[in-house]
Amino acid sequence: MYAVIGAGPMGLASARNLSKQGLPFVGYELNNDVGGLWDIDNPHSTMYETAHLISSKRMTEFREFPMDERVATYPYHAELKQYFQDYARHFDLYRHYRFGTRVVSVTPEGEGWRVTAEKDGYQDSRYFDGVLIASGTLHTPNRPTLPGQFEGELLHACDYRDPVLFKDKRVLIVGCGNSACDMAVDAVHQAKRVDLSVRRGYYFLPKFIGGRPSDAIGGKLKLPRRLKQRLDAWLIRMIIGRPSDYGLPDPDYRLYEAHPVVNSLVLHHLGHGDITPRSDIAGMHGRTVTFTDGAQDEYDLILLATGYKLDYPFIDSALLNWRGAAPSLYLNLFHPHYDNLFMMGMIEAAGLGWEGRNEQAELVALYLKRRAEGHPAARELARLKRERAGQSLDGGYHYLKLSRMAYYVHKDSYRAELAKRRQALQ
Repeated sequence: MYAVIGAGPMGLASARNLSKQGLPFVGYELNNDVGGLWDIDNPHSTMYETAHLISSKRMTEFREFPMDERVATYPYHAELKQYFQDYARHFDLYRHYRFGTRVVSVTPEGEGWRVTAEKDGYQDSRYFDGVLIASGTLHTPNRPTLPGQFEGELLHACDYRDPVLFKDKRVLIVGCGNSACDMAVDAVHQAKRVDLSVRRGYYFLPKFIGGRPSDAIGGKLKLPRRLKQRLDAWLIRMIIGRPSDYGLPDPDYRLYEAHPVVNSLVLHHLGHGDITPRSDIAGMHGRTVTFTDGAQDEYDLILLATGYKLDYPFIDSALLNWRGAAPSLYLNLFHPHYDNLFMMGMIEAAGLGWEGRNEQAELVALYLKRRAEGHPAARELARLKRERAGQSLDGGYHYLKLSRMAYYVHKDSYRAELAKRRQALQ
């Protein structure tokens, strides 16, 4: 019997693949339904009212369960909640889950794991042959320490739900990732003033090019890495220009060496003066913020869109082979020493989609099946994961040394390695 922790996209993919292999499991989910962060009614979700998928539906969906044709190219969060509910019903996954249940601890016991969980104030524990951790990567906010004291509202993006928050306020949004830019655009229509504090340069991509979703263009012709970086960067410059054309810093790294921002609306509003670019924060006093370029201004609200950090509070980080900002694993998935502990979905890559994560789950389920059978390919994978833990599958890209990039991979290199290992087990 196996434990699956989480019922978001990765948890559901894990459950589906265990079910396909006939492996018994119990799912644990803190919320009372499936969908993870895509369920805005989940009190633990970091979703906000205006959120849409930043990758197109055909590049994101599970292959064996396509999204409805009537769903928009970049679906609204409520459509995705419905999609995951439909997926769970279609593959009969609901009956395997214990909803409204918090996993309190996961500890090794003998050849397996002891999972202690709590529901309605009562705890129980159960022994499992293995554990698949699929609790997500975007639920514990990264709250940087800011210089000085601010007397207005100071919130993290995880606290943001509705644009009414910005009503008639002087707003400073810190950060320039996808969520930060979404929130800046939301604030334009409500706030007295919107400023965007940006520390480093980002590449910006439009959602559509020639009427087609930008992530669905290209890919059939495999170009050398450096040539692709140069050509794609040139194409983006021709379409939307450089960030410095809008008052933002230009990136000091090549395209695809950090996750790009898929949002051209923020550039539109910067170009129209609806949003004012600011440098990094140097100090705060009262409601006055001083920036590193010497500029000062007053604000009623500072919103930290500074991302999230990996956090698995129910298990000792030492048990996860944690190194630096993330666990050191083979394929970001297999523990080098434990043959029955898996970090599902601890991965980020441009274009990977949920199908790429489903391929993770398929590999784990096949491995568990073949391991139980004593198959030689399972023994070989056990050897590889000990030798290759922490090996980078970056495709030769020099990813920025940032915490949020600690588990970033090159999509094609990663999926090729997954396919190779799955084929060996079949």
